[in-house]
Amino acid sequence: MLDDLLTEASHPDSRDLDSLPTPELLAVFNAADAQVAAAVAAEIPNIARAVDAIAQALARGGRLYYIGAGTSGRLGVLDASECPPTFHVSPDLVQGIIAGGDPALRRSSEAVEDRQQAGAADLLAAGFRGGDVLVGIAASGRTPYVLGAVAKAGELGAVTCGISCTPRSELSRAVEYPIEPQPGPEILTGSTRLRAGTATKMVLNMISTAVMIRLGHVYGNLMVNVQPANEKLAARARRIIRQAAGVSAERAAELLDAAGSSVRTAIVMEKKQVTRAEAERLLARASGRIREALI
Repeated sequence: MLDDLLTEASHPDSRDLDSLPTPELLAVFNAADAQVAAAVAAEIPNIARAVDAIAQALARGGRLYYIGAGTSGRLGVLDASECPPTFHVSPDLVQGIIAGGDPALRRSSEAVEDRQQAGAADLLAAGFRGGDVLVGIAASGRTPYVLGAVAKAGELGAVTCGISCTPRSELSRAVEYPIEPQPGPEILTGSTRLRAGTATKMVLNMISTAVMIRLGHVYGNLMVNVQPANEKLAARARRIIRQAAGVSAERAAELLDAAGSSVRTAIVMEKKQVTRAEAERLLARASGRIREALI
């Protein structure tokens, strides 16, 4: 029942929220939010298992899909949309699906979340296949739209993960890789865009970034797939080359130009003292992983 969900419980320190002076009101917010990171930390073993499974599936040619309703759906779409500019991967590699479609990103579409068949239908309409991965997102762990999509993904033999913020949720029981950060009741009772939303965003940050690291899109802690499409990004690209290759700003600019604007190629050219063609060959042999190309 909804009444028994952790995400619907009342926060003991916020019962007089409307009578508090603004600084005290904000202090209650802040104290509650400070507990979110610990809730996520407790789930690191489960997040790690999901990351490794997702990375393996993507390395075999699969894609990563997020699906959710309301805040959960918006967070999934946000994380998916940030992957191409951050890691220069195809927009098809990580995709977000929200109940109600793109209009629901701006205007709520609550009625759709109660329809299991809609979740399954939207997943198939997005081109989901058995070699892909589905991460269902539902703070309550019981959203029918998400459960319908997860069931369909399971029928196809796909890897399934779930992110919910209540213990032993229905979603967790339906997936292979359950993740259950439990930040506790919201200070505004039932408003899971708050602590549950923050916990979900943190988990999604960890999943997408760690998966891209496992796939070789990061060298050290540097975004070596950055594309110098504007001056800010060009400056970042030169700075990354400077840091990774240990060269001057002037040399970094020369390398970036000689490498055809490829940061990864520029780094390998300098560190291996090879031509652009040879650097590209080494990277291709290493599946784009700079560290392996430098061995």
